[in-house]
Amino acid sequence: MKIKMKRVKTILLTTLVATALVYVGNSSILPSNEPVVLKEAFQGRFYIGTALNLDQIWERDQEAIALVKQQFNSIVAENCMKSMYLQPREGEFNFTDADRFVEFGQQNNMQLIGHTLIWHSQAPRWFFSDENGQDVSREVLIERMRSHIQTVVSRYKGKIAGWDVVNEAVLDNGAYRKSKFYQIIGEDFIPLAFQFAHEADPDAELYYNDYSTAVPAKRDGIVKVVKNIQKHGAPIHAIGMQEHQGFDHPKLDELEKTILDFSATGAKVMVTELDVSVLPHARENIGAEITETYDYKKELNPYAEGLPDSIMNKLGERYVSFFELYLKHSDKISRVTLWGVADQYSWKNGWPVPGRTDYPLLFDRAFKPKPFVQQIVDLTRNPNSTK
Repeated sequence: MKIKMKRVKTILLTTLVATALVYVGNSSILPSNEPVVLKEAFQGRFYIGTALNLDQIWERDQEAIALVKQQFNSIVAENCMKSMYLQPREGEFNFTDADRFVEFGQQNNMQLIGHTLIWHSQAPRWFFSDENGQDVSREVLIERMRSHIQTVVSRYKGKIAGWDVVNEAVLDNGAYRKSKFYQIIGEDFIPLAFQFAHEADPDAELYYNDYSTAVPAKRDGIVKVVKNIQKHGAPIHAIGMQEHQGFDHPKLDELEKTILDFSATGAKVMVTELDVSVLPHARENIGAEITETYDYKKELNPYAEGLPDSIMNKLGERYVSFFELYLKHSDKISRVTLWGVADQYSWKNGWPVPGRTDYPLLFDRAFKPKPFVQQIVDLTRNPNSTK
């Protein structure tokens, strides 16, 4: 009996050792018990980034900063580099917050993204008006645009890796947005903006950025804009898909078509402002137009006291499906940026319905990774994912 037991123990031990060796040899396809670190998991595929608010830029929230340093290798300023903050009055620039953003990124060896040079929203009123409140001429607006872009870009030459040069210039139907830039200058304002940015820093990457890019008509409209920039001889290095998503929209096949169509222009693709709302939509297929707001209703805020496990699981399935697609096309995608560090900082808590509680990011209000984040990391250990 003792001999038999020894044999059994020997067989079990041999099996365990062999199994362990198989696990070591195939560690790339096994879930890991190591702490989740996104920037390490996606190294060699694409940058993984987040947007910083002023509390984080100035390091007033130490828990948030610790998470940023641990998890991300790319950062973008959520608001402080928009024109209404950088140049609130003509010729009067305020670089205090933007300088601090750049300093923080450099200190922590992060890729820095400038957001955004030309955007119809959050632009100061003076940009488009003369002393009498009338629209300025085409020539004046072009000069103001050139002055703003080149002052900002040249200040951070060699420090900012890439710029969102023009933001949200195409409507969901594929037509140009009838912004003041378009009304006064015409469609040429976009290639001109890219030209001015390139002149100020020839080594910086230049991006066009927009939301609802999986809408077929809008996707086609953006491709036309990119081709028009290229036709004018200005460089465009990447197209940004903002990716403010919900549970049911967009469909993954349309999202994949967008990645492929954007890549076919010769530009890289970037996921620039990723979040996934768990809340009911105020209207179907809502995009990210910040002027679109709705009154608060209790039924539109169903998770004020916390997120049920069933909804957390659904959120996880959605996020995992997105990252599976991003990894599949990691040869085309150079960056994936979450629009916020943790849930409490997300703009989705206040838009499009003020006063709601949303859970749209990868990290919760205690700065902990959500249960499905490990699944996202484990995708990178799958030998079938693009390397």
